[in-house]
Amino acid sequence: MSSRPQGSARRETPRRMIATNKRARHEYEILKTYEAGLVLRGTEVKALRLGRASLVGAFAQELEGELHLYGLHIAEYAVRGWSDHGPRRTRKLLLHRAEINRILAKIREPGVTLVPLALYFENGWAKVELGIARGLREYDKRQVLAARDANREIAREVGRRLKGRRAGRDLR
Repeated sequence: MSSRPQGSARRETPRRMIATNKRARHEYEILKTYEAGLVLRGTEVKALRLGRASLVGAFAQELEGELHLYGLHIAEYAVRGWSDHGPRRTRKLLLHRAEINRILAKIREPGVTLVPLALYFENGWAKVELGIARGLREYDKRQVLAARDANREIAREVGRRLKGRRAGRDLR
């Protein structure tokens, strides 16, 4: 029997996406991902709940032994009061000290950076998915696109065969 009283069961809510950084997955090879919390003001949370955010041009860096997110745009809340926020202000990231140390050790390597991949709500808390990434060269990007197209075509053909159709045959 549970020691938790009835009615106080914690409700797990799925991730609710606010913004994604599609360009980051195209420009970089993602080596490892982390989930971090954000230090936000009240009007920022309200604007995020309305989906008013953009990760375009955002990046994370070390500042005095902590990680901060630069360039994240959270639009001003329409019904603002005296405690409004700046849309592109620097925001502190919340991670365990051990994770911060691991990330800092990785991003000190040449050619490695820390990019935000997604911004979402999870169980009522605003979270950002960070990726330790290495930049891709132009020919690497072309190879990735060619491999993605080939895999898509293979999956399409497998789907056709599973449905009993032959490749290229039109069933009208």
